[in-house]
Amino acid sequence: MHLRLIDYFIIGAYCAFVLGVGFTLKRSMRTSLDFFLSGRRIAAWVTGLAFISANLGALELMGMAASGAQYGMLTSHFYWVGAIPAMIFIGLFMMPFYYGSRARSVPEYLRLRFDEKTRGFNALTFAVMTVLASGINLYAMALVFRLMLGWSIHATILLSAVVVLVYTFLGGLTSSIYNEVLQFFLIVFGVMPLAYLSVTEAGGWQGLVARLPAGFTHTWENLGSASDNAMGVGWFSLVAGLGFVLSFGYWCTDFLVVQRAMAARDMAAAQKTPLIAAFPKMFIPFLIIVPGMAAWAILPRANFLVNGAVDYNLALPLLLARYYPAGMLGVGITALLASFMSGMAGNVTAFNTVWTYDIYHAYIRPGAPDAHYLAMGRIATVGGVIISIATAYLALQFHNIMDYLQLIFSFVNAPLFATFLLGMFWKRATPNGAFYGLVGGTAAAAGHWLATGSGWISYASQMAANFSRAIWAWSACFLLTILVSLFTRPRPEAELTGLVYGLTEKPRHTDLPWFRRPAALALLAAVLVLVLNWVYR
Repeated sequence: MHLRLIDYFIIGAYCAFVLGVGFTLKRSMRTSLDFFLSGRRIAAWVTGLAFISANLGALELMGMAASGAQYGMLTSHFYWVGAIPAMIFIGLFMMPFYYGSRARSVPEYLRLRFDEKTRGFNALTFAVMTVLASGINLYAMALVFRLMLGWSIHATILLSAVVVLVYTFLGGLTSSIYNEVLQFFLIVFGVMPLAYLSVTEAGGWQGLVARLPAGFTHTWENLGSASDNAMGVGWFSLVAGLGFVLSFGYWCTDFLVVQRAMAARDMAAAQKTPLIAAFPKMFIPFLIIVPGMAAWAILPRANFLVNGAVDYNLALPLLLARYYPAGMLGVGITALLASFMSGMAGNVTAFNTVWTYDIYHAYIRPGAPDAHYLAMGRIATVGGVIISIATAYLALQFHNIMDYLQLIFSFVNAPLFATFLLGMFWKRATPNGAFYGLVGGTAAAAGHWLATGSGWISYASQMAANFSRAIWAWSACFLLTILVSLFTRPRPEAELTGLVYGLTEKPRHTDLPWFRRPAALALLAAVLVLVLNWVYR
């Protein structure tokens, strides 16, 4: 594939624009709150689009297209079961605690609700997870540019990392949020033609159904047992592992996305952030998963082979190479570039906040002036990008980056959601219960991973193993937290006001028209996602 001058111009204009945003916002980064949480002054529609765009990175574009080619419409469960219910839940029930407590990060909420050691453990595991996920974005970008343009994988990793470093270093979270809004529209308009062209070539939806294996275009009909579908999961494993543990663990506790809602200008905007994001989120399968299915239906199998093995990550790059001419190719490449940058920047801004507030401030240099923490945030940005470059090479070992991502989430987010569920809704949960439950849940995930790696336990697919691992991790954390809490002293109720559901005043938003209240948005989102599940069952 060869880029023309117009393609390079489009890519260059985009890079210049995002860097310009960083330079423009640098002057407004006067305090650490400005740098890490945008001064909590961003409008709901902006944080809502940033909420979804931070997740709409290379992991989603490359990974979901790959999973569409490998698993078919079952992959839509990552949205209609594995995202929307959790986004509704965090908007209605969890944001009042996050935003109302004025915590600056998810680990800091854990300190307020439980104690320092629980915050410290989560901060360390989350910091590791963010740089691993950031590395996946770099790897995916390097893969695309090597296959499509013949660029060196090492040079591409370095170049993209430098661009993200510059604009996050200068403008902090605000620069990341505004660029994520731009990146959302670039991704949608850059990928939308692929969906139309690939499905049209396959003969429309009915032609796609005819070209693919039986059941490949259904979401629920083949979940009676693990042997009935390509993903190798039954309905219970999918609903409990993905729809409950992994989904709620990610959308409700992962600071990467929660940080965007925390930057909103008031409580109503914070609650509406994930609810606004839910509407475009539920229609993204038609932009990403369906083209992945079409690629598997219309392209020769040999096109997916790398060193003799099928690499489903090639689905989206192959479609770009097949359909986009000069000019449009530049738009498509820019859309991919935007997805890589939004995913990486989201992880980097989450990493620098957790490192500065929850590790450096808490354990290394407490009590320093605010300007010192602002400087440390920028240093952490550089460090996070350097570590991300190193972790990019770990992703080379996986043929489906979504499998790799869900593996990471099962270690960190799955047990963490059990801790939050008990902490926010059970006032009897104790600091020791939370800490030992979180450690035990992570250990359960590690034990399950070792058992599957050694062959003691086997599954039909890596994704099925990830779902099961998440269930084990969540269950271990949930039960151990309850057990330890029953034998240890809880915190006085007076210290839990604003942190526990039964001890916190619920936001009413009576000053807003009923159709602009979070509850109305949540109801509409729930109805729409139920309709989608029924239509494509």
